[in-house]
Amino acid sequence: MAGWSYRAAMADAAFFDLDRTLLGEASGPVLSRALRGAGIGGAEFPLEPLLFKIFNTVGETLPSMVLARQGASILVGTRQADVRDAVAGAVHGLRSLLQPYAEQVIESHRAAGDRIVMATTTPYDFILPFAEELGFDDVIATKFAVDDDGRYTGELDGPFVWSQGKLNAVKSWAAANGVSLANSTAYSDSFYDAPLLSAVGKPFAVNPDARLSLLAAARRWRVKNFDVADGISKIPVVGLEVQKLALALTRPTTFPFARFKLSGIENIPRTGPAILVGNHRSYFDVAAVAMAVARSGRTVRFLGKKEVFDAPIIGQIATAMGGIRVERGTGSDEPLLAAADALAVGEMVAIMPQGTIPRGRAFFDPVLKGKWGAARLAAQARVPVVPIGLWGTENVWPRNSRLPNVLNITRPPLVEVTVGSPVALAYDDVDADTTRIMSAIMNLLPEESRVPIEPTDEQIRQASPPVSSKKKPVSPTKK
Repeated sequence: MAGWSYRAAMADAAFFDLDRTLLGEASGPVLSRALRGAGIGGAEFPLEPLLFKIFNTVGETLPSMVLARQGASILVGTRQADVRDAVAGAVHGLRSLLQPYAEQVIESHRAAGDRIVMATTTPYDFILPFAEELGFDDVIATKFAVDDDGRYTGELDGPFVWSQGKLNAVKSWAAANGVSLANSTAYSDSFYDAPLLSAVGKPFAVNPDARLSLLAAARRWRVKNFDVADGISKIPVVGLEVQKLALALTRPTTFPFARFKLSGIENIPRTGPAILVGNHRSYFDVAAVAMAVARSGRTVRFLGKKEVFDAPIIGQIATAMGGIRVERGTGSDEPLLAAADALAVGEMVAIMPQGTIPRGRAFFDPVLKGKWGAARLAAQARVPVVPIGLWGTENVWPRNSRLPNVLNITRPPLVEVTVGSPVALAYDDVDADTTRIMSAIMNLLPEESRVPIEPTDEQIRQASPPVSSKKKPVSPTKK
């Protein structure tokens, strides 16, 4: 019983590597500039830029770690206080390298009550101001020894915090702080951090180098990227976002069974967060919006209902592009929270405010009716809301069909995608702002969309969900 109480009292921690994990690249150039600006460290040696470039491309190498191990000798006789003062000026530069989603991950651990610890080979005195800026609880890093006058001796004070040495340092820290490694989490990009990742209960390979990618696959460790949201796929090793590759291939020739007329692409912001809102006529709407986004050079996260993700072809595309699944009827705010997180780090989010494709006779109503999710998200994030009018997508993929008409390449139907200028919203009434959003979308549709029609039975059939092939069972009481 006493043993159980001891385990229950053990705390959990989250250990974060620095370079190529929390930061998108090496911290060395920023720190070196700060030190040399203060007259510390001497001139740049000839191969230094090349080594950093190699590190940023492939990750840690043995030669780079051999050089890092010699770092203490460069500072012999330098005052520790002068180094700390100099690197304090590097905090802003290091923050600029911080991966977009890194702080959200840090905050999630803090909210869970975990100790937040930076575990890095980078010298302790170099990185302490940055760790304090981010609110880390502690730093485990390589320490340089100082003499009684506070000057570096050229020796290390403790282990070189790398590979097995990093694990040993983390173990010592955990024992001193009552932390259970079995219940803790670690994040790293490097194969050489395999000892630490193997020792914790929740290992994450972040932006993994080639060898760590293979090891993570073999050991079923989760792979995470702090530069994109959860769910967005990246090509292993090269780190190319699948969506960027998909959008690069999203061009009219990709869809020979449709013709595209795109206009107003310049209204999509070139940088920064934005919400794209469009009307919903077909499962092919995702491809149509992707065509416009591809022309803008941006990436986007789609909010779509379960049926979109389950649809053939389009569902796989939406998933690979980091789509946010909306489960209708659950009442969960999770999709909007995920969208808000994406906007907070400067991403674009695409929403179909109607929520679903209007069915049957409702499909032909000239007045579009939307739900308030987009308006609510806009009020929270205060970012541009850009309307997109879609027309003709239903001719490529009718509502009553389970697949697009990919064989129609001799006379492909025309799909019109019109992007408007941002909608002026008041942010004080989600219903009123939803009306403004839907009106802006309607104004982008062709004139024929505003003319009420009496649909034929065939048109209503095409605008209705496909009829199940399963026959209804015949009641045994009936003949």
